[in-house]
Amino acid sequence: MSLVSRWVYLLLTIPFLGTLWVPLYDHVQPTLFGFPFFYWYQLAWVPVSVTLTAIVYLVRRSNAPNDLKGDA
Repeated sequence: MSLVSRWVYLLLTIPFLGTLWVPLYDHVQPTLFGFPFFYWYQLAWVPVSVTLTAIVYLVRRSNAPNDLKGDA
């Protein structure tokens, strides 16, 4: 496992840390399309988490041995 593929796992901690400290987003204003900040802040992390997970997956897959890539 290369150094880059190990460090890429730290990307998975970003969404966790972004939602861990509730006082950061525990308020109503500003609203977005009528949704309080508390809700849309958490919902905004969904596409961010998906993107970061995809990056980690692609980096890990590119660094995996050929027998683990699913090639027959």
